[in-house]
Amino acid sequence: MSDLLKFDKEIAELIQKEEEREKYSIRLIPSENYVSKAVREATGSILTNKYSEGYPRKRYYEGQENIDLIEQIAIDRAKSLFGSYGANVQALSGAPANLGVMLGLLNPGDKIMGMALPHGGHLTHGWKVSASGIFYDAVQYELNPETSMLDYDMIRDMALKEKPKLIIAGASAYPRAIDFKKFKEIAQEVGAYLLSDMAHIAGLVAGGVHQNPVPYSDVVTTTTHKTLRGPRGGMILMRKGLVRKVNKGVFPGLQGGPHNHTTAAIAVALKEAAEDKFKLYAKQIVKNAKVLSEELINYGFDLVTGGTDNHLMLIDLTSKNISGKDLSVALNKVHIVTNANSVPFDKRPPMDPSGIRIGTPAITTKGMKETEMKEIAKWINLVSNNMNNDSKLETIANEIKEFSLKFTQEN
Repeated sequence: MSDLLKFDKEIAELIQKEEEREKYSIRLIPSENYVSKAVREATGSILTNKYSEGYPRKRYYEGQENIDLIEQIAIDRAKSLFGSYGANVQALSGAPANLGVMLGLLNPGDKIMGMALPHGGHLTHGWKVSASGIFYDAVQYELNPETSMLDYDMIRDMALKEKPKLIIAGASAYPRAIDFKKFKEIAQEVGAYLLSDMAHIAGLVAGGVHQNPVPYSDVVTTTTHKTLRGPRGGMILMRKGLVRKVNKGVFPGLQGGPHNHTTAAIAVALKEAAEDKFKLYAKQIVKNAKVLSEELINYGFDLVTGGTDNHLMLIDLTSKNISGKDLSVALNKVHIVTNANSVPFDKRPPMDPSGIRIGTPAITTKGMKETEMKEIAKWINLVSNNMNNDSKLETIANEIKEFSLKFTQEN
């Protein structure tokens, strides 16, 4: 960053500090990862100079010869990897992807039905503070109060009662496999579109360790980071007959010119995800999550649903009389990075909830395996028992820093 250091030392030094932090931290936020050098090079490329409203071969600006080819490669790779008829790679992230679908398929005021945010859903699944809950008539299904798991009979009953035009399957804090086939059956019974949001599990789907929602869905949305390990972007996969509608929802419905440097980086990430070693990485994510969850349970932590099927875990700290915010702050002091998170039927406020959410994508990318999961669980337990012991926390922090710097594997 020689030029940046010369011109803006303040920003350059903060970037360098973040690079160092990511090297020595155990990053357990399920939506974070480490991208490859190839993805970073594409993201920081000269393509950021080019404006490209429209779609390949249908642009409003000249000089698109290279951009059209890049975007078409990204589209073709997305279709091939996930088995979809059509793909849109212009959505700027997962939230715009979801909103673009709604703009393309619905009218303002139409009814949508998604998982409630406090139960593991996403803001853009119809929560009241999101545009999806402001401009559409949104109703939310909840988890079974006894199991904290999806109850497809309950979801079906709500769908039959509410008659939504769009049903959303998918979550941002749900540790179990989602049965997209059952969601399809419910959507077909009530005559609704099915939008499956696989933002968190896209890499697991690409790696063959999670059910692919594409064959069962009208539209599938995803971010391109998280388990897919690409740049911060969004993507939409569509069945035949919906491509034109959804594309119009994204542009001109929601946004103007795409970020061409991100499109190129998405293409690179999709090529990486088609390789055999990516499948091994996806399998290891799930193996690591299962071992980490088992170890935490052995230490007396309550995991929502009692474990995990994917890359994430939701820890309910109610029985330990600790708030999620307090533990996440304490863990951050020792370089274990998590996020406080509501648990189903949480009685605490969203900014100071009862749980923390953790996941294994980033640490798996760094090369950590089952043995390291046992060490991480041990440290989480130690921190939970020594949250106000600054001396003990400092000792743990030094141990973790030394531990983390051993893992410098490039994916």
